[in-house]
Amino acid sequence: MKPVDITSATFEEMVLKAPIPVFVDFWAPWCGPCKMVAPIVEELANEYEGRVRFVKVNTDEHGDVAARYGIRGIPTLMLFNAGLEAARWVGYRSKADFKQKLDELVAKPA
Repeated sequence: MKPVDITSATFEEMVLKAPIPVFVDFWAPWCGPCKMVAPIVEELANEYEGRVRFVKVNTDEHGDVAARYGIRGIPTLMLFNAGLEAARWVGYRSKADFKQKLDELVAKPA
């Protein structure tokens, strides 16, 4: 499962009104660290399928969303829960960094 590309128009429905936590990857095509973190985000999307929604926001195309959340550097990765920011990471991070916070918020599968 790959993260879904969303737009300014779909952000509220896909993230803020989501019934499960949402992991948002704010990125741009020219960003080297964004390309480095993308495979990790895809792995996480597979591991947390059905428990966390994974989406991507291209900051070049949807700068209004990035501005609304004070995104000043990319990649910025945010975790939303019940429409509120639950975590934020700026720059490249390890998979373990993301998993630690995700596991705090999300129940493990039975």
